[in-house]
Amino acid sequence: MKTLEEIRKIREEKIKELDIRVNSSENVKEKHILVCHGTGCTSSKSPKIIENFRKILEEKNIENVRVIQTGCFGLCSKGPIVIIRPEDVFYAMVTPEDCEEIINTHIIEGKIVERLLCKDTNNTTVKKLDELNFYKKQKRIALKNCGVIDPENIDEYIAFDGYKALEKVLLEMSPDEVIKEVTSSGLRGRGGAGFLTGKKWEFAKIAEGKQKYVVCNADEGDPGAFMDRSILEGDPHCVLEAMMIAGYSIGANKGYIYVRAEYPIAVQRFQKAIDQAKEYGILGKNIFGTDFEFDLEVRLGAGAFVCGEETALLESIEGKSGRPRLKPPFPANSGLWQKPTLINNVETYANITKIILNGADWYSNIGTETSKGTKVFALGGNVVNVGLVEVPMGTTLREIVFDIGGGIPNGRKFKAAQTGGPSGGCIPEEHLDTHIDYESLAQIGSMMGSGGLIVMDDSKCMVNLAKFYLGFTVDESCGKCTPCRIGTKRMLEILERITEGKGQEEDIEKLEILADTIKKTSVCGLGQTAPNPVLSTLKYFKDEYLAHIENKACSTKECKALTKMQIDSEICKKCGLCVRNCPVGAIVGSREEGFKIDTEKCIKCGLCASKCNFKAIK
Repeated sequence: MKTLEEIRKIREEKIKELDIRVNSSENVKEKHILVCHGTGCTSSKSPKIIENFRKILEEKNIENVRVIQTGCFGLCSKGPIVIIRPEDVFYAMVTPEDCEEIINTHIIEGKIVERLLCKDTNNTTVKKLDELNFYKKQKRIALKNCGVIDPENIDEYIAFDGYKALEKVLLEMSPDEVIKEVTSSGLRGRGGAGFLTGKKWEFAKIAEGKQKYVVCNADEGDPGAFMDRSILEGDPHCVLEAMMIAGYSIGANKGYIYVRAEYPIAVQRFQKAIDQAKEYGILGKNIFGTDFEFDLEVRLGAGAFVCGEETALLESIEGKSGRPRLKPPFPANSGLWQKPTLINNVETYANITKIILNGADWYSNIGTETSKGTKVFALGGNVVNVGLVEVPMGTTLREIVFDIGGGIPNGRKFKAAQTGGPSGGCIPEEHLDTHIDYESLAQIGSMMGSGGLIVMDDSKCMVNLAKFYLGFTVDESCGKCTPCRIGTKRMLEILERITEGKGQEEDIEKLEILADTIKKTSVCGLGQTAPNPVLSTLKYFKDEYLAHIENKACSTKECKALTKMQIDSEICKKCGLCVRNCPVGAIVGSREEGFKIDTEKCIKCGLCASKCNFKAIK
């Protein structure tokens, strides 16, 4: 248990020794080796890199060098990432075997290991993090501490203004003043719908009831999305602190964070943050000497996409099957165990402490007129710089894909970007200059969603893409309401027929009618937005649907049922390698007469083409 004065002293003393992480100065004798320990880099052996660095430093008896595990730096495609401060040198794709060279060359000799420096998108070698194009247009607010602090060390969080916002709230502000500040900032929910956060807090505060709850939605089920996971892995205390501020504001003394069990590192670090906060007396009773008390528990989800819907999430926390409730009543009035409940997602909470410390005006000056602040995106798909991106609202899609993302690899062309996951829509090239905000995306048939941004090149079939997302929704539907349970299944069946070359002219009209019905009559947001990928691809890529239906052709060759494998007799050397590798015996003929493919037997696996040394199979 630590007093407020002791926590202030930790902040004052600790920042002095950690200052080189933010204010690089070549004159500082001490060095910090920062190693990404997020999920992506962990899968590429970053724990072993950390272990090797520490072992080598100990063996060589090198002092004044610390090895720090951090959260995600963002540039995942270049991981594992190692940054050495105060020089701020950025090493990419580091392996455990590189540690000895880094210690000998960089730490002992003071020379940069040139071969490990990061290559930028223009193929130039970059020495420092802030010189990379990937970071130049970003503004990190929610991700401020990710890649800077050790997420498992509460003292490091405290050093970087941790729990300072909670201190300010409890000692200087009334609950109404806190809510007014959040409302004035213009912060909107980052979970997808974009509802004003301050309004939601106000509704929960004025709701009648002695027992109230604060809930954090960390379910994050969109394919390709990893924003919330990265925040929890890299800066868990900022979410914990924000939930406590929310509890103080609405009159709640209990909180739950609902995290999918597939996020083991995030779960472990958040639980550790809870334990550390309790040990310091920050979480519990009489916080900072006031009469405010708050407790927090972790609840694990089993990976059901529908549990990202707030009422289904509440049902799951209560131990029931995760199915949405009818609304109204809304959770602010009747949530967990029918008590008033405030629900926000991870990224929304990650903005709160910065708003309290810097003021509503500071935050509202970032972004657009109706969409304030920044947005975190998980940038993936056919883009050079796959990773975690945080940009001011109003940044264009072109800037994200080409300036930050580095464009499309392998010389291919941009075709579309999918925002909002299974609930969102495809944005074609003609809308690349669309400003990323809630209203602009809605106008072109997409949505912000939680922040997944999947880029597609011209090798992708939009009909097949719509089928993929709809198939995901069908699998994840809870089955509670008929429009979602049956309607999406009928839509999927039509798309499957089209991609198999069995589509009919009236199928497009059927898809549009079904989509309209499902959107209007489904119980929850999952069903109401399920048709979006189909509607947006129909709107912008209708010619591909027509080609599949009328010509029985897929220009990208992704729809295997509409392709035929054949052997070019002029190129074929009659070696028989394809015959020996065909798993279904579909290649017939002889070396004397030549070979051909029996299209009735062929399963279009492509193995023969991959094995042919002469590129004779098309």
